[in-house]
Amino acid sequence: MTTFRTIRDAIAAALGVATLGATMLAGLAATAAEAERVYVFDCGQSLARDQSRWSPGVNVGVPIQMAANCYLVRHARGLLLWDTGYPDAIAASPDGIAAAGGASVAKRLKTLAGQLAEIGVAPADVTFVAISHTHGDHVGNLALFPASTLVFQQAEYDWAYGGKPTPFPAEQKVMKLAGDHDVFGDGAVTILSTPGHTPGHQSLMVRLPKTGVVLMTGDAVHFRDNWDNARVPAMNVDREQTLASMRRLRDLMAQHNAQLWINHDWLQRQQIPYAPASVQ
Repeated sequence: MTTFRTIRDAIAAALGVATLGATMLAGLAATAAEAERVYVFDCGQSLARDQSRWSPGVNVGVPIQMAANCYLVRHARGLLLWDTGYPDAIAASPDGIAAAGGASVAKRLKTLAGQLAEIGVAPADVTFVAISHTHGDHVGNLALFPASTLVFQQAEYDWAYGGKPTPFPAEQKVMKLAGDHDVFGDGAVTILSTPGHTPGHQSLMVRLPKTGVVLMTGDAVHFRDNWDNARVPAMNVDREQTLASMRRLRDLMAQHNAQLWINHDWLQRQQIPYAPASVQ
């Protein structure tokens, strides 16, 4: 059914004021299919000594507990794993290991491999492994998936791996994007270009039959307080791009009445069902 929004976007595109990404997403709004379900995995946690590392000037010296999630999207045409978390090897160290140059202590209570097995999925079953960005708490288990196609933004790949060794085999298939990407070609699972935290950071939009649209932020924002106050971590590579990406996510939330899943937010971790349960 044609809506005011799709008409408005079509007019904007004709006038040359809509971006390619906005035009694509507007079209998907009227025609998109749905993924079947999402499994949320515990991919680690960390206790940082100083929250202001992520919220400059706010809560200086106050510790903060942070989650690290991974998400498996089941679609009729395949499986997409979103991020791989801290390395599974950390699970062998009950007291955790130093991370972020000693700024935090990271732990894994469960391995990613074990959680996949619990729902009957082998690493070789995963069609795509898409990475929000290349920091160590998101790419720690890429080596588990040599048969999968890895999905990065070209800008992120060049920034992280240009001329350097990769944490996956050189011969592995890699899809390098230049913006938004409709993963299965039907609007159910869309990778969104959201640079700022890193040059090629990306987020994920998933349409589900009962929950509706979910936006997975990666590190476009780290926790709810930063989201509510539009704070940008000092470590981000580009402040203005970060703010623009946050505005884009806000616009998409409003457009699709979407839920926002903030990857590192500890309170939200308590509110989302983890595998072997799923979200539909």
